[in-house]
Amino acid sequence: MIVIVVVVLVVAQGDGDEGTTPAPSKTATDTTPREKTQEPRGERADLVGFRLDDRSAAGITNIWVVWTIKNSSSEKSDYSWDWEAVDADGTRLADGSQLEINVQPGQTARGEYPTTLKTAKGIKLNITSFNRTASY
Repeated sequence: MIVIVVVVLVVAQGDGDEGTTPAPSKTATDTTPREKTQEPRGERADLVGFRLDDRSAAGITNIWVVWTIKNSSSEKSDYSWDWEAVDADGTRLADGSQLEINVQPGQTARGEYPTTLKTAKGIKLNITSFNRTASY
């Protein structure tokens, strides 16, 4: 009976993939080995880069979302994810969905998409959902 309860508790906790998670960061920080083990696992870890790129010039706002996917699975995969951009107060300023298809095993794919953001300063990107499926 105790074994069944433990199995039910483990299954009930789930992957936690439905929550909002911060986008991967390129900034170097001091982390302990314990903190490193709390990084995204599984298919979510294939999104190795996701950031804002401010290409504004001459007073014209031009901010893009850029990403890097590395397929760590053994099969050709399609990726889809939802994201949001929030300010320091937690107000959502933009959101969107991205798609990267036909990524071969071990292959890296890069993409970009324009946003309507007026600035990239103080903006945090969060991944609100992430899915990898087999590509046919």
